[in-house]
Amino acid sequence: MNERLLNWLSPVLTFAVFLGLWHWVAAAGMVPAYLIPAPAAVGRAIFTVYREGTIWPHLFATGTEMLLGFAVGSAVAMVAAAIVAEFRAVERCVYPYIVALQSMPKVALAPLLIVWFGFGLASKIVLVALICFFPVFVNVLTGLRATRPDLIDLYRAFGSSRWRIFWDVRLPSAAGAVFAGLQVALVMALLGAVVGEFVAAQEGLGSLIQASSLNFEVPVMFACILTLAAMGAIANTIVRFVQRRVVFWEGAGGRGGTVVKGEG
Repeated sequence: MNERLLNWLSPVLTFAVFLGLWHWVAAAGMVPAYLIPAPAAVGRAIFTVYREGTIWPHLFATGTEMLLGFAVGSAVAMVAAAIVAEFRAVERCVYPYIVALQSMPKVALAPLLIVWFGFGLASKIVLVALICFFPVFVNVLTGLRATRPDLIDLYRAFGSSRWRIFWDVRLPSAAGAVFAGLQVALVMALLGAVVGEFVAAQEGLGSLIQASSLNFEVPVMFACILTLAAMGAIANTIVRFVQRRVVFWEGAGGRGGTVVKGEG
């Protein structure tokens, strides 16, 4: 069987099996419907919230927080990693503080960010950026440090500048690790956006989940959760697609990249 077709069929078949088991559990009455509704009830809820437009403002809010926070956190992380990789003195000064910042539970920081930046978009963006920073920073730094020393020495022998070496040697060498970090960070950005909405928000899928839980609208909660899962899967697919086009020399999926996960 064609490998590409198999890659598409495998998750579809897995989902079909999961859906069948879910339907069987619900139909057999093994779990009360108010705890785990039947797939048909969730399907009707999904159709209703999208048809009536209830979910669209929340989807847009969460997507905006996710993408802006991801962009800010990833950009700052890449610049910081490039500076730390080039200057050991900077690493000795700032790296312990970066690790200390990562060690702080971001959920605990969320209320403080609300106090500092308010209940609006800014606090969610900052929270998402903090969550995205570390996985991108560590992966980029690891990739830059993994550059072959003989290539760097060759460029230096020809009098190349530090910037030329970075652009022509270090960055291409680290490209796989960069995209590996971006894949992790983009999924975690969605987590950060929802956490921020749980703490304080009037719009967003996290806010809609909370409102639905208060009203015991479990099918709507499942609809939001499945929407979040789809958003994460689509975002990851886009990054992997771009990676295959940009880092084509490492093969599909960029398996040569280093994956360092962060903590939400």
